[in-house]
Amino acid sequence: MPILLEIESLGFSYENAFSPVFSELNLSVGQEEFIVVKGASGTGKSTLLRLICRLQAYDEGHILFKRRSIESYKPAELRRSIIYVAQIPSMIDASVRENLLFPFSFAVNGSMAEPADARLTEMLEQFYLQDVSLLQQARNLSVGQQQRIALMRALLLDPEILLLDEPTSALDAKSASMVFSIVEHLNTRQGKTIIMVTHSNRSLSTISPVEYLLEQSKLRKI
Repeated sequence: MPILLEIESLGFSYENAFSPVFSELNLSVGQEEFIVVKGASGTGKSTLLRLICRLQAYDEGHILFKRRSIESYKPAELRRSIIYVAQIPSMIDASVRENLLFPFSFAVNGSMAEPADARLTEMLEQFYLQDVSLLQQARNLSVGQQQRIALMRALLLDPEILLLDEPTSALDAKSASMVFSIVEHLNTRQGKTIIMVTHSNRSLSTISPVEYLLEQSKLRKI
C-alpha cells in the first residue's frame, strides 16, 4: 500500500525536562492503515499526534506526509488533510448544525461546498445520533454525543489521515462501544487512514489494527 506518513528518527523534549519524550522514534503509516498507539499516561501519545499535525514543533528528525516534510505545507493546508480530533471535544456556543459547518467558514476550505441538512441528518443517524436535532445546542449534549459530533465535523472535510486522541476515555461503556464501531466502519468501509492513541484494551470486533506500545521514548510493535 502507498505510504502516506513517515516518521524518521523523531526527537522531542519539553523545556527543562530531564529526559526526552521521543528519541529516534520511527513509524511508517500506509494508506487505509489503522494504527493504534498504546502506552502509560505521560508517555507522549497525545504529543505524538500534535507533532504530526504541527500543533507542536519537534526538535530532531523528520515527519513526511506524502513524501514531503510537513514543514513544507502551510499549517492550515496540512490540518485540512491530517485532522486531529482532541480527547475533549470542543464545541462552539451554537447549534449542532453550526458546529458541523464551522470548518467551512475558514478560507482554506472555501472551495468546498457546505453539505445540505439532509446529508447532516443522514450522518447523525449513521453516528447513532438519530435523536439529536440539528437545531439543538451542541454544548447541551452529553460528552459521548459531542465526541461523535466532533468526528462528524472532521469527516465532512474528507481528510486523508484522521488522528484520534483517546476518543473514548471520557465515555461510558455504551458510548465507547458506539465510537469504536464508528471508527471501525471508517477504516473498513470508507478506507480512512487512522492513527488512534488509547488507554483502552478493548478489542475491535471486525479488524486487527497494527498496534504499537510507546515506552521509554520509542515505539515498539506489539
